[in-house]
Amino acid sequence: MSTPSALDTIRRLVECESPSTDADAVRRSADVVAEIGSELLGAAPERIDVEGVAHLRWRFGTSTRVLVLAHHDTVWPLGTINRLPYAVRDGVLTGPGCFDMKTGLAMALHAVAGLSDRDGVTILVTGDEELGSPRSRALIEATAAEARAALVLEASADDGALKVERKGVSLYQVTVSGRAAHAGLEPEKGVNATVELAHLTMAAAALSDSTAGTSVTPTLAASGTTTNTVAAHAQLAIDVRARTATELDRVDAALRAYRTVTPGASIEIAGGINRPPLEARSSAALFALATRLAERLTLPPLKQVAVGGASDGNFTAGLGVPTLDGLGAVGGGAHAENEHVLVTEIAPRTRLLGELITEISRTEEPWRS
Repeated sequence: MSTPSALDTIRRLVECESPSTDADAVRRSADVVAEIGSELLGAAPERIDVEGVAHLRWRFGTSTRVLVLAHHDTVWPLGTINRLPYAVRDGVLTGPGCFDMKTGLAMALHAVAGLSDRDGVTILVTGDEELGSPRSRALIEATAAEARAALVLEASADDGALKVERKGVSLYQVTVSGRAAHAGLEPEKGVNATVELAHLTMAAAALSDSTAGTSVTPTLAASGTTTNTVAAHAQLAIDVRARTATELDRVDAALRAYRTVTPGASIEIAGGINRPPLEARSSAALFALATRLAERLTLPPLKQVAVGGASDGNFTAGLGVPTLDGLGAVGGGAHAENEHVLVTEIAPRTRLLGELITEISRTEEPWRS
């Protein structure tokens, strides 16, 4: 892979804006990804539309030994490219979605294109990752089910560190029901959902366990209708992050076991465990392999890090498929105005990815530690 060729691919991807919330834009982006992939790989992808969201898959051979996982949607609204155009200056590439994760997507396509033997390699490019993958999760899990390993092209962490651990995520929406009454004339006849909301908020926050790496964070809250009415309804969103499935289960059970404190109030809980964690044991053997290959390629020693954010790698790890994440761009500023990619890192990281794919696909070693 030549750097100029990769930069041309990245430019074409970045200049086709693809906000996750705009299905038409995501379809246009899928067209561009399919065109580029067909040029590089000499094969057209399967086009998989799920409830209007466009995903692409290239399968080489009759089975999937290595799944290369990427997404082509971004968080940036249409028109951002006019304000933050694609550019390369002093070795730094900028543009909406360049770091998260269109450079990683370009690297995936170029790495597989450079393989002498692609048998057993599958590339899956989804279109709704930034929304939590509601319409691609089943596709990801079905594609990954038989794989020996999943390699995720999300951007690296600081200093190019690979992401060997990701917290699992649970998302809840709790509805509190009470009874309205006049706040001045007869408040005692009401059942105050706001008061119950306060108890619930404190109980939820108390489920956090910093020693276990578990955070339970009440986020968006709303209650009441007017300033002189006892609130009959309230809602609370709760965000849970945990390093282990056991912790996600603990918090889930505790929230569902919550009993109201305010007489007459009731609650309903919607949501639950959204993404399983990518635990360190899922990535350990693959990181060790990547470290050996980086040394063979005379690349700087690889770093590893645990992060709180989730990716589609959580789904593959949740199936028991060994998963290594953060193999994409080196740079920074994901979802931020200063999003950028270090150009000098693109070619060596793409070579590393190609070597990882080759080593995994040609050996029978189980990449579980």
